[in-house]
Amino acid sequence: MGIFDFLSGEFIDVIHWVDDSRDTMVWRFEREGHEIKYGAKLTVREGQAAVFVHEGQLADVFTPGLYMLETNNMPILTTLQHWDHGFRSPFKSEVYFVNTTRFANLKWGTKNPIICRDPEFGPVRLRAYGTYTVKVADPALFLTEIVGTDGEFTMDEISFQIRNIIVQAFSRIVAGSGIPVLDMAANTADLGKLVATEISKVVAEYGLTIPEFYIENISLPEAVEAAMDKRTSMGIVGNLDNYMKFNAAEAMSAENSAMASSMGAGMGAGMGMAMATQSQMGPWGARPAAAAPAAQTPPPPPPVEHVWHVAENGETKGPYSKAEMGQMAAKGALKRESFVWTPGQDGWLRAEDVTELAQLFTVAPPPPPPGV
Repeated sequence: MGIFDFLSGEFIDVIHWVDDSRDTMVWRFEREGHEIKYGAKLTVREGQAAVFVHEGQLADVFTPGLYMLETNNMPILTTLQHWDHGFRSPFKSEVYFVNTTRFANLKWGTKNPIICRDPEFGPVRLRAYGTYTVKVADPALFLTEIVGTDGEFTMDEISFQIRNIIVQAFSRIVAGSGIPVLDMAANTADLGKLVATEISKVVAEYGLTIPEFYIENISLPEAVEAAMDKRTSMGIVGNLDNYMKFNAAEAMSAENSAMASSMGAGMGAGMGMAMATQSQMGPWGARPAAAAPAAQTPPPPPPVEHVWHVAENGETKGPYSKAEMGQMAAKGALKRESFVWTPGQDGWLRAEDVTELAQLFTVAPPPPPPGV
């Protein structure tokens, strides 16, 4: 057996990488003494790239495919090795497999609030978060700028740096966009494209690209959100004056129900007394002869005096008698434009529009002429 036959069978001649970790970006092919057989087979799968480093210097980059490691397909490495055409000895090089697929569902978020100037609310503090994807666009540049001699490089080792780049670009773009906070939800897609373009300029220097960038939410501080909720509630209420009148009418309806219940109880008591009197009379409604008084015409019922309720500052006050209403008018507590209501009246009316109360606002005569 010749020396070349011995060298040909000394080393394994298959170089490949099967990744099952889902977060490994670069993996170095391990070989004792980094000796690779001349003529070995190199398998580079889809979503991978193989980078050869010889004596600390980047030699070749292989894209997906099956390669026979010989001088005719390794021109740079051949030049570094100074091989003669007939020499087929093993060569010492390091092979780094680079994962060129997308690393998806990566999280980003603002650790501290971003202070922006909103055209409607003034200075506000914003928080935001979302997701993004990363892909190795230039395996050779990524290896020289980021990985170095790391035998297994994962996404976690660079995700923190990328998040810092994202937050810096997002803060600058949002602060200078001039988009109102209330309109940012409708412009997250455009903001995401602007941020992705800005980030790509920076990560391109690392051999990376950001294919996708998403803004999931932009939020305000809790105190500001509570104030916005109150403002929204006021908008739903609509006309505040009508809303207060409606509440006053509801309160009046409850008071009337209570008064009706009291009147019903009084009428029941009166009917009970009438029945008791009937029981003292004869079966045909006649009193005993000794107790029969002379027939008398009952007096007419007394006039019904109205009681009045006054609406003031969204509250209902009263009920007041007419005498009390006159005292209030004299003191200025009851004015012509005050809204009043009494049972049986169709809605609230101004005091000057009620005939019974209009006389309370008599106009004082002018002072007498001089000399009279």
